[in-house]
Amino acid sequence: MPCWYYDKKELRETPSILDGISFETERRYRKEGARFIMECGTKMGLGHNTMATGVVYFHRFYMFHSFRSFPRYVTACCCLFFAGKVEETPKKCRDIIKTARGILTDNYFYSFGDDPKEEVMTLERILLQTIKFDLQVEHPYTFLLKYAKCFKGDQQKLQKMVQMAWNFVNDSLSTVVCLQWEPEIIAVALIHLASKLSKFTVQDWEGRQPQQQRWWDMFVSDVTMEILEDICHQVLDLYQSTQKEAHQPTSPPQKPPSRADSPKTVKLSNSTGIGPPSIPQQQPLPPPCGNGGVLEVSNIQSIKSLASGVPIIGSSDSQNLLQCPTLPGQPPGYHLYHAPPPPPPPVVPLAQYPSSGWGVQQTVAGHYSGSAAPPPPIPPSLPPGSSGYYNAGGRPSQQRYQ
Repeated sequence: MPCWYYDKKELRETPSILDGISFETERRYRKEGARFIMECGTKMGLGHNTMATGVVYFHRFYMFHSFRSFPRYVTACCCLFFAGKVEETPKKCRDIIKTARGILTDNYFYSFGDDPKEEVMTLERILLQTIKFDLQVEHPYTFLLKYAKCFKGDQQKLQKMVQMAWNFVNDSLSTVVCLQWEPEIIAVALIHLASKLSKFTVQDWEGRQPQQQRWWDMFVSDVTMEILEDICHQVLDLYQSTQKEAHQPTSPPQKPPSRADSPKTVKLSNSTGIGPPSIPQQQPLPPPCGNGGVLEVSNIQSIKSLASGVPIIGSSDSQNLLQCPTLPGQPPGYHLYHAPPPPPPPVVPLAQYPSSGWGVQQTVAGHYSGSAAPPPPIPPSLPPGSSGYYNAGGRPSQQRYQ
């Protein structure tokens, strides 16, 4: 099975950051997508496990793809839709889109394109391949209740502490701790944080052994205080960043792939000097284009084309022409998403048989006519007057080849 845990260095080199998005902006996009999944799932009556599974899919997806290529709210709907199937609480795609439409403004719903259902359904295949068909996800909720049942003390204070820890688990989904640590360790860290804030210290627990100094030693071994404090600080920093974002403008909406702008600048250089003129583009990206030419095009493409694996730029053909976007005034043969079809093969007439005897078509009597059909022509290799092994009447001939 794939490993879904990363260190801090890998979390600072995600595809979004390498694509020009800042570290703080990427974290904000992750938080907005996770909270959107929680809000949408709550309005649809989904369980906490379904919503948490969708959020984990969301975080794992963007460890392989950039926020520039896939709008976060479309991906969030797709993750929630797919998580409902995995957790056996399925919801119809149109119902999820309808709920999302009621949550998002017009600017943000613009990223769903002209056919929102088609965008979500097509993205589902990309999501399934991205998570490598690893569908089952464990969450800290189960371990939180398991650990709390072993604590001894005031039950009222214990209930308050467990409720606070449960809320911390919900909020931790907006961070990337699920990409760093196992759910058992996250549960231990957030129980530790809740016990500090609620002033409920775990003094004794069931099944305690003499060698166990802390309560979590019975469940998780080799967990240092540095690890627990790091998880707690990431969750607490979430509340500080929320207060700062309240005084900042909202993040700009992302255009859908199907409504992407035309390219901004196109630079084409090759040995033949053939190339399109410069046209406007929003986000240039220089991929290789055959024969060493460099073509800068927009990296925003439709999710449907990404799922089908159709390349945006084709390679050069035998005439040394580059398959580039269709532009006014270009020579024929340029296409945006598909290379031109190959020309049909030339029609070559079949050669006539060298013998003139086989080229004469005999007149055959009709099936219901009274006259019998004439005998077939004699092959040219036989001597004149010979009829072969069988004559026209079907009786064996007495004459043989000499």
